[in-house]
Amino acid sequence: MTLRFSVRAQDGAARLGRLETAHGAIDTPAFMPVGTAATVKAMTPEMVAETGAQIILGNTYHLMLRPTAERIAKLGGLHKFMNWPGPILTDSGGFQVMSLAQLNKVTEHSVTFQSHIDGARYELTPERSIEIQHLLDSTITMQLDECVKLPTTTKRAAEAMRLSLRWAARSKAAFKPREGYGLFGIVQGGTDAALREESAKGLIATGFDGYAIGGLAVGETQEEMFATLDVTTPHLPQDKPRYLMGVGKPSDLVGAVMRGVDMFDCVLPTRSGRTGQAFTRRGSINIRNARHAEDPRPLDEHCRCPACRNYSRAYLHHLVRSDEILGAMLMTAHNLTYYQDLMQGMRAAVAEGRLAAFAEDFHARQALGDIEPLT
Repeated sequence: MTLRFSVRAQDGAARLGRLETAHGAIDTPAFMPVGTAATVKAMTPEMVAETGAQIILGNTYHLMLRPTAERIAKLGGLHKFMNWPGPILTDSGGFQVMSLAQLNKVTEHSVTFQSHIDGARYELTPERSIEIQHLLDSTITMQLDECVKLPTTTKRAAEAMRLSLRWAARSKAAFKPREGYGLFGIVQGGTDAALREESAKGLIATGFDGYAIGGLAVGETQEEMFATLDVTTPHLPQDKPRYLMGVGKPSDLVGAVMRGVDMFDCVLPTRSGRTGQAFTRRGSINIRNARHAEDPRPLDEHCRCPACRNYSRAYLHHLVRSDEILGAMLMTAHNLTYYQDLMQGMRAAVAEGRLAAFAEDFHARQALGDIEPLT
C-alpha cells in the first residue's frame, strides 16, 4: 500500500491528519467538492482551489457513460482533462447504478443496467470499475459495492454487505498499486451494529489504504447516522483514513468529525448554491426571499469568498431571481468556501484540543438564525 497517512493530533475520537498522495497532500478532516462529470458545477478549477479545497471527487458511472474512460485516458487522464492537478477520488459507480440507472440487476458477478442517458445496456463488474478508475488516473480508487436505501431489513442489509465484501476482494485483486495512489474499501451494513462490525473486520482482513463508510445519508435520520458511526469507527484502523460517503450538512460534518471521520463529500453545497441557498455561520438562508431584495450587506460578513467580499445580498438576490449564471457561480463559491472554512476551523480545534468548545459555539451560532433584516 502506497498512500501515506499520519495522525498528527487527536481530541477525543477526532483526528487531525495528513494524507500524502502522488498528486499532493490532503489535510484532514477534509471536505471534497463533487465534480461528478469532470467539473464542479458552476466553478472553474481555479475557483475551487481558491476555496481551499485540496481534493475533489469524480464519478465513475457518469464518466464511463460520457465521454468514456477510454477517451479521457487518451487525452492524458482526468487531472489533465479537467485541469485539476491535485488529488482526485473517484467513487466506484455503484451508488449511481442503484439510484439513477434504469432496470438494474445485481448478481454475484456484476450489476447490469441501462443508462439514464440513452437506455444503452452496460455491465459493471468490480474488475471493470477498477479498470475505469485506472484509466481515469484516479488518485484514490473506490471498490465496487452494493448500496441499499434505508430503511431496509437486516436480511437485505446483510446480503448487500456480504456481496460488497466479496466484491472488495475482487476489487483489490484488480487494482494496480502505484506509488502515491490508493484503494479504499467500503463498510456497509445499514444501521445494524453487528453487520457494520462484520464488514469492517472483513475489509481489514483484505487490507486497504483507507476505509469508507457507505450506506448512510440514504434515508436515515441524523441520530441514526451518528449512532451508526459510533459503532463503526472504533472497528477501523487508527493509522488509515476514514471517509464518510455522501455527507453532508454542516452539522453532519461536525458530528462525524467528533466521531473520528477524516474525509467527506456531498453535492449539498454546490447544488444548494445553484438553487439560491447559502450556508453561513448563522445557518442557511434562501437568497430568493424578497427580504434580501434591497439588502446591501453581504451573505456573511466574516466570509472571505468573492460573493461576500464584492457583492451585496441585493445583487445576489437579483442574479438568482433572474436565473443569471453568475448567481450560481457566486453562490456556489460561497458555499464551498464556507465548507472549507468549517473544516479548517475543526482542524485547528483538534490541534488545540478544543473541538468540544468549537462544536458548542457552532451549534449556538447556527441556532441564532440569519441576521436581522434591515428596517
